Amino acid sequence: MSRKILMLALLMALVPGIAHSGSVYKWTDENGVTHFGDRQPTGSKAEQVSVRSGKGSSNASSRTSPQEQVQAMEEETEKRELTERERAEMEAIRKQREANCATAEANLKIIDSNARIQVEEDGERRYLSPEEIAEQRLRFEKIAEENCGPMEE
Repeated sequence: MSRKILMLALLMALVPGIAHSGSVYKWTDENGVTHFGDRQPTGSKAEQVSVRSGKGSSNASSRTSPQEQVQAMEEETEKRELTERERAEMEAIRKQREANCATAEANLKIIDSNARIQVEEDGERRYLSPEEIAEQRLRFEKIAEENCGPMEE
């Protein structure tokens, strides 16, 4: 019987301490230093602060698991790599267009100078006829039109 009384007395002594342990107070002293404590200080104004107990909350199921976080990070990395690859491809295309444009403009400048244009075919050199020069002009104008303007998406 004395054992039951002892357990009851011990339980009654612990219950107020457990119930009171959830209160934390915050106050600032006259030197501007912020203090925290489990008892409200006398002589100064204190604010009660909410403290997490470490117990699971009802919205714990809405949190993502570590595996889901890793998967999300991998997907983000894959997206970033894809955009970097696309950016590199676009840069290569831009550089190729600039080179094509410069070549076409240089060839048009030569054609416009009324110079005789010599080509080598089958190991023999010959001059282009006026009709062939006109065909080449059209070809280079088309290349310049496709490559020198703004890039279409």
